[in-house]
Amino acid sequence: MISPEVRWETFAHGADIGVRGFGTTRERAFEAAALAVTGVITDPASVRASERVAIACMGADDELLLNAWLNAVITQMDLRRMLFARFEVTIAGTELTGSAWGEPVDVARHSPAVEVKGATLTELEVRRGPDPIGGWVAQCVVDV
Repeated sequence: MISPEVRWETFAHGADIGVRGFGTTRERAFEAAALAVTGVITDPASVRASERVAIACMGADDELLLNAWLNAVITQMDLRRMLFARFEVTIAGTELTGSAWGEPVDVARHSPAVEVKGATLTELEVRRGPDPIGGWVAQCVVDV
């Protein structure tokens, strides 16, 4: 289930794809950006949030923390061969602790479009709105 506190989108960027999350808080924007990563691969609504995976990372500032978070999510997707449909993030200073809920990839049901290799520093930005729901925007380009 997608919270009304978050919204995500993708945007074109050459041979790669941009992901952008919007949220009423910085944490919700990070969650939405991670959901956008799933959205690059498949429709997040097709993914069951049945298994929880804990994820933690650090970054010197908001932008590097977003980059670390998205790369940690992508790494867990790859290592566990899972897709994630729901995220929860807590940020304290330069540290992020979070959870991702999802399920193993089912090629027939999920019809994965591409493989996301990693989050890049291209168009990396974390800022306060304005945005469609008021609050925060978190974005970067992911390598596909």
